[in-house]
Amino acid sequence: MTTPVTVFAGRKVALFGLGGSGVVTALALMAGGAEVAAWDDNEASREKAAAQGIGIVDLAAADWTGFAALVLAPGVPLTHPQPHWTVGKAKAAGIEIIGDIELFFRERAKIAPDSPVICITGTNGKSTTTALIAHVLKQAGRDVQMGGNIGTAVLALEPPAEGRIHVIECSTFQIDLAPSIKPSVGLQMNLTPDHLDRHGKLEDYAAIKERLVTAADVAIIGVDDEPSRQMAGRRGASGRPLVRISGDEALAEGVFAEVTEQGGLRTTQIVESRDGQRTIVASLADIGSLRGSHNAQNAAAAFAACAALGLGAGEIATGFRSFPGLPHRMEELGRIGRVVFINDSKATNADSTEKALTSFRDIFWILGGKAKEGGIEPLRRYFPNIAKAYLIGVASDLFAATFDGDGRVSYERSVTLDQAVAAATRDASAHPGAGEIAVLLSPACASYDQFPNFEVRGETFRSLVQALPGFVRSGGRS
Repeated sequence: MTTPVTVFAGRKVALFGLGGSGVVTALALMAGGAEVAAWDDNEASREKAAAQGIGIVDLAAADWTGFAALVLAPGVPLTHPQPHWTVGKAKAAGIEIIGDIELFFRERAKIAPDSPVICITGTNGKSTTTALIAHVLKQAGRDVQMGGNIGTAVLALEPPAEGRIHVIECSTFQIDLAPSIKPSVGLQMNLTPDHLDRHGKLEDYAAIKERLVTAADVAIIGVDDEPSRQMAGRRGASGRPLVRISGDEALAEGVFAEVTEQGGLRTTQIVESRDGQRTIVASLADIGSLRGSHNAQNAAAAFAACAALGLGAGEIATGFRSFPGLPHRMEELGRIGRVVFINDSKATNADSTEKALTSFRDIFWILGGKAKEGGIEPLRRYFPNIAKAYLIGVASDLFAATFDGDGRVSYERSVTLDQAVAAATRDASAHPGAGEIAVLLSPACASYDQFPNFEVRGETFRSLVQALPGFVRSGGRS
């Protein structure tokens, strides 16, 4: 299924970038009656697109005076480190430069302008929040389409329609190519320096993020970092609807996570504060897919977004409880007795792994790979939660030196993931006590020494764990 883009019917459009979303965009434009002249610097991508009936035109040699617009894939530089050559051609011809999110919003304005759209952006947590919002809405019986930066190209979704809700994750690159983006609910999670090679400086990066919430009918803005707090201040001064959210602090007005810590473990409740009244609207206790302090803000954001579309607190809390989570992000695979197996392969640096180490007390930690700058030194304060560590990959010597210097963490060199899983399972199963024990893959490293990417690493871990005697899968994705 695609959303036919009819707003360029009968006109000629240049398109550069024939990856997954580029091909979908070309087909959507063609389905809507446009003539597409597409190009990609990669010959294999051109051949694959041509096999699907997409017109391939060398845009370097084309006459640009006949084009109505340039549709640019979001991965292609618009401004930094320098504009792509097609950008220069488009500007010289005086035509607009847009992306697939812009095409979606133009088509929505034409065929179903009141159809609900939730757009989510931010530096961290936007994929989990997007998936959580879509899950809650579906569980409540709504007609939901989820896509954008999360994996399914927005134009591959069913088209906007009355009563159909689109939940779209938006990267900064996509927002920058969507001048008429206007969601029903716009959500800005947080902001830390990222992608500055593509945006030049933090202020420019923040300004692009802010466009989404500035245009939204209802803005939901995290206030746990200074740039986002300033965005919330500007939105509040406009007098237009605003909900502040926080994963770190109580708010006089807004939705926030109330986190308590006991014995090194954290539990979270979501609280709505309105007109001076505090109401506990959801608990994240015993929801494995929403473990960790990082999920506190994600859940607060999801609650605020779903409430903005009219869902009740009970419906939202019910949706939270059945959320399966995303693969490789604190993903609970299943159990052997009181031992729970957690796939956090997406944690490719210490900052990401920190979130996992706060979520359990007795951890049999599998880590290693290709180390990032700083290694695991920033994680020393969480070492008391580690029952034993299992080192894999080229970072083993570096991490062993850290543990030796600390003196509190027992470890062994497992070298490979299969050996680490076997050893960690053996030791966790023999660990004394009655509470929950975690075998945790949270590598704090890139995968490139032994695996092509974190997804393959996580899937390998999943296969190894599911083959263990006595393993029982958790509900949902695993």
